[in-house]
Amino acid sequence: MSDLPFIAQLRSRLRALPPWWVDVVVTSLVMVAQLWPFLAHDNPHPTPWHWWGYAVVITAVTPLLWRRRAPLPVLAVSLAATSMYDFVDNVPSQPVWYTGMIAIYTVAVYSPPWPRLLMLFITICGGLLLVGSSETALRGTVLFVAAYAGGRAVSVSRAYAAVLEERAARLEREHQVEAERAAERERARIARDMHDILAHAVSIMVVQAEAGPVVIRSDPARAEAAFDAIAASGRDAMVQLRRMLGVLKEEEGPRAPQPTIGDLPTLAGQVTGAGLDVAYSIRGEPRPIPPDVEIAAYRITQEALTNIVKHAGASHADVRLRWEDDALTIDVTDDGLGSGLSLPPGGNGLIGIRERAAACGGTATAGRRADGPGFQVSVRLPLAAEAARFTV
Repeated sequence: MSDLPFIAQLRSRLRALPPWWVDVVVTSLVMVAQLWPFLAHDNPHPTPWHWWGYAVVITAVTPLLWRRRAPLPVLAVSLAATSMYDFVDNVPSQPVWYTGMIAIYTVAVYSPPWPRLLMLFITICGGLLLVGSSETALRGTVLFVAAYAGGRAVSVSRAYAAVLEERAARLEREHQVEAERAAERERARIARDMHDILAHAVSIMVVQAEAGPVVIRSDPARAEAAFDAIAASGRDAMVQLRRMLGVLKEEEGPRAPQPTIGDLPTLAGQVTGAGLDVAYSIRGEPRPIPPDVEIAAYRITQEALTNIVKHAGASHADVRLRWEDDALTIDVTDDGLGSGLSLPPGGNGLIGIRERAAACGGTATAGRRADGPGFQVSVRLPLAAEAARFTV
């Protein structure tokens, strides 16, 4: 087991070598192996080995340098050269023609189907016809078929690895795109939340700051309440902003929960403390809903109350939640003048309400009240089964 890391490291280094360098090494090793019989075998003839044997070996082995670029011609030259080895008698016998085995292996790896099958057929037939001994012919056939099979196995393995690599790269690209989209959605959500928090807090603070100097002499208690409302709104905005900006930190840590429907009474109380009388009521049986819908319900109500404080000039507002079988309906009404306009195509007020409702699969309408003076915002948010289709 201790040798396995060394073997894996050696294999990775060999794969990192340039192909031409590998071909030079392979050609050199095969050349040594094919010339070795000239040194190892005793020559029965009184004269040295015939030069023809050396010439055939060199001619058959040297083309291996180009085996990747021209596998079929290299195999053809190798087979043609080795078939002429026995034209003279004064040459040592070659136990195995390694050059032909490597050439047929290379053809099996790099060549198209029909050419490589044709060359395999020619190689086997040529071996059976030209070799005199049946034992030698059988051994050569087995070796060449084994080399071809090894080449095909390597080719299939490489193709499979390429498919896996391409699939992994495609999945990585998809994950990256999805991560970018998620980041964009998160930035948009944070931007909406910061707008709602700041608009709500600043509106209350401005209204109370304008009212404070007017009543500071005539009604000190009311002026004190106004300044208390300013301080409370500022502190609440700081807490919510600190909570939101904590999400942007790189390190993971405990994060405060987002506001929920359960925080709406507190929100109504804050606005009431700012001088606007807010009545909060619920009809129906509350039930668990998706977190996105719950956050949207809070932010929509916050934005509607902020618009009343900023624009309505109202003294009273109603926040009514109605739990239905398949949806949560939120109605925010006031007794101010109101503009009587429908949802505008742009902006950060009513359009923000519409965008939050649409993100959860819901709808939002706004306009002058039909039952009296004032303005009304109505939002319908689908519950779990329907809203889940819009959850990203």
